[in-house]
Amino acid sequence: MKSIAWVLNYGSSAIIENILKTEIDMMHISVVSPVYMAESFLPELVNRIIQSVKRITEDFEIILVEDGSPDQSWEKIEQLAHKFSFVKGIKLSRNFGQHYAISAGLDHTTSDWVVVMDCDLQDRPEEIPALYSEALKGYDAVFAKRIHRKDHFFKKICSKIFSRILSYLTDARFDESIANFGIYSRKLINAVCSMRESIRIFPVMVWWVGFKTSQVNVNHGKRTCGKSNYSFKLAAKLALNVILAYSDKPIILLIKSGFLISALAFVYAIIILVIWLNGRIGVSGYTSLIISIWFLSGIIISTLGAIGLYVGKIFEGVKQRPIYIIEKTIND
Repeated sequence: MKSIAWVLNYGSSAIIENILKTEIDMMHISVVSPVYMAESFLPELVNRIIQSVKRITEDFEIILVEDGSPDQSWEKIEQLAHKFSFVKGIKLSRNFGQHYAISAGLDHTTSDWVVVMDCDLQDRPEEIPALYSEALKGYDAVFAKRIHRKDHFFKKICSKIFSRILSYLTDARFDESIANFGIYSRKLINAVCSMRESIRIFPVMVWWVGFKTSQVNVNHGKRTCGKSNYSFKLAAKLALNVILAYSDKPIILLIKSGFLISALAFVYAIIILVIWLNGRIGVSGYTSLIISIWFLSGIIISTLGAIGLYVGKIFEGVKQRPIYIIEKTIND
């Protein structure tokens, strides 16, 4: 792999072409896509993936993971699997969520390189060769950076806000222009698959395992029909899960807030004592007492709630339930 990176930087075009051809013939690529409410997208998705990946290798597979979709997505996957032997279908027993469906697909890959992408065609299959070419320079993960997102204004604003909050609370750098779409080495995928915790967010897991990464600017496809299944509520839940799974900063902030309030209360008590000694206080104020009680009660309840959330996630983890359940497969 290092020799390929050297040739890409310093070799002649003829040498590059011959070595890339040899390396391409050796490679085996898996394309994993979670499927939900995608009945109308799937035929075009598969056809465009085939056209793009065949520019790299003839040895590839497409793994479509149906995540408890209420439409006819599984029937469409079965049709495509009967038509193409390299299309593999995995049907989960219910809707576990996008990142759990991705985990199911990753667990069934056997390739040197794995492409993860959404099924709604906003992640354009035509970008896969560019991601692959960048990965050959010696990277274990190459993320697709959406230079012009084709989402509606409200979704883009929410993504930006969530990214800023998550970056602060987890001490990691989140980029709203980067999602699941990218190509990943077998070494990195093995590391991600070894993580069996109950809270699963694929891009965060990739960030956590480390390895050498890069980015490629890609065009973001426009959604031709339907609408995104990520509501504000789901996005908020996802953000909360990321914070609880990868950061204890909320607890630290609550502790700091408690110390700050105690310090302010101590200063205020000294001021009141001095005023009382000077005989300038007659009857203590009812308003300040009530405000203090409500304020401190709110802080206490918030602290207990934050601790309860962490304890709840621990409770989910110690049950050691499977992170997904497969109902049936095809061509697997």
